[in-house]
Amino acid sequence: MKIATFNINGIKARAEALPQWLDEAAPDVVLLQEIKSVDEAFPRDLFEDRGYFVETHGQKSFNGVAILSKLPLEDVERGLPGDEDDDQARWIEATVVGKTAVRLCGLYLPNGNPAPGPKFDYKLSWMARMKDRASALLADEMPVVMAGDYNIIPQAEDAAKPEAWFEDALFRPESRAAFRRILNLGYTEAFRSREPRPGHYSFWDYQAGAWQRNNGIRIDHLLLSPQAADLLTGTGIDKEIRGRDKPSDHVPVWIELDA
Repeated sequence: MKIATFNINGIKARAEALPQWLDEAAPDVVLLQEIKSVDEAFPRDLFEDRGYFVETHGQKSFNGVAILSKLPLEDVERGLPGDEDDDQARWIEATVVGKTAVRLCGLYLPNGNPAPGPKFDYKLSWMARMKDRASALLADEMPVVMAGDYNIIPQAEDAAKPEAWFEDALFRPESRAAFRRILNLGYTEAFRSREPRPGHYSFWDYQAGAWQRNNGIRIDHLLLSPQAADLLTGTGIDKEIRGRDKPSDHVPVWIELDA
């Protein structure tokens, strides 16, 4: 089972690029972030015509997450538990059943800038709620994949120029510590578990020639429960699509599970 995460930075802007990548990469499941669309306006036909089931948790103009799956999705839930007043569309869950049932969590973690400040406080409180949910999911003892745009640079090796990010919410010690607390529950960061070397990125800003100079950061991650980590057979980053016409500033990151 090939599972990918992809922050597309606007479904309308990626109406040609996303289907092209789907046809080439043939993922079984894709967790999308920043669809920037209400549910009713999401172009379902683009994906249903390719054999995908579609579940969305949208929001007008910004945020929004979705799941595309070649296999049926069950027990779909929308919204991260723990704060009834949080109306930002950043979390979606579903179970996909192949040879093995896998619980999928698609997430778009808050950016948090400027930091310090209210947006950074929201980021940290959101991550605390995510830790609670991640802990609860482990109790079910089934494979869990929590994938998305984490807006976290875990280590200096995950940035071409780490010194440029020292005061940024993506790299501040509080953010990285919150990320480690989730990992320390027993989750495995899939890509880093297979590729320890630096120089691998999933985001390049549109400004200052970041792509051309390979001035990137790695902020899109797939975290696996122990049961999912046992099924991991491969992982990768589809870097080359960043150089195509009308690209997202992110690229897909994927895993393969024997599931």
